[in-house]
Amino acid sequence: MPRTPNAPAPATPAPASPAPEKGRKRMQMADIARLAGVSASTVSRALSGSPLIPEATRNRITELANSLGYRVNVGAANLRKRDIQTVGVVVLGDSMQMISDPFLLSILGTVADALDERGMSLLLTRMHESRRHMMNEMFESGQVAGLIVIGQLTWHEHLNQLARQGLPMAVWGACLPDAVYPVVGGDNAQGGYLATRHLIDQGCRRIAFFGDTTHPEAGLRFAGYARALAEAGLPLDPKLQQSFLFGDTRIREVIDGWLDQNLAFDAIFASSDVTAISIMGALKERGIAVPERVRLAGYDDIALAAHVHPTLSTIRQPTEQAGRALVELLFESIQGQPRRAVLLPAELIERDSSR
Repeated sequence: MPRTPNAPAPATPAPASPAPEKGRKRMQMADIARLAGVSASTVSRALSGSPLIPEATRNRITELANSLGYRVNVGAANLRKRDIQTVGVVVLGDSMQMISDPFLLSILGTVADALDERGMSLLLTRMHESRRHMMNEMFESGQVAGLIVIGQLTWHEHLNQLARQGLPMAVWGACLPDAVYPVVGGDNAQGGYLATRHLIDQGCRRIAFFGDTTHPEAGLRFAGYARALAEAGLPLDPKLQQSFLFGDTRIREVIDGWLDQNLAFDAIFASSDVTAISIMGALKERGIAVPERVRLAGYDDIALAAHVHPTLSTIRQPTEQAGRALVELLFESIQGQPRRAVLLPAELIERDSSR
């Protein structure tokens, strides 16, 4: 059929786009991380040129990405190029009292100083069980460069899971053997042993323990307490063990309830100084003199321990070392370095409450 004059010529079909090669998938950042033996966050920072990542590591990751044909999403990379200058500090637990705990404040102070020396700031938050998901969201949203977590409570497996996902972090708590995350902690078992051994050496034979043994740190302190009793041939009496959570606002209620049982005891080892000082006040109200009738030892060596009357014997935890070690391990985690644990020594400080 002849073409109508001035009618447009039939369109020439556009050349078909080449079909993607079968079996080939686009290289992902997670693939680069797996091949380089680092976290995805380390790859992200390396490819954006972050100074937080050592030059040798940046070059190795960049060369690997280039050899595999990986291309950075330019828009996302431009957002990442502004280095995040904030570290999140997460305090685990439901108690409002916990933030104001003197030992916790001491660690926070040294963490803040160590971060300031690196030109970083601190974002402090307290996190309940119901907000666990927020830890990863703080990092993924670019709000923080990584997390310093204070405490473990029942979160140990969750912290392991976050570490496996590549979340940069450092944790203050018990140095548990199966921890995947970097951790800084005192030698809690040795500390519990030293405090109890000291009370035994002062002639005490009915030594009570105040602390929650399901808590990782307090559980290790109890293990040291039990070891000292066993070495001295003293029985482990369940009636002399009072479970008590760190930061529990019902502290005097628990102490008074235990004292109302009128048990025979000549010493108390409390798993925190705050608890020990509260016990000291409860004993004084009942006319029970410390150390004449009951010797007393605490744990942490908070500043107040040297100023109460009588002054409190305790186990010192080196908070200055603790804060700096936490910041150091966090930056190692950010840089993709292997996970490690720092175990800080426990030191017995003898004062009037146990002499």
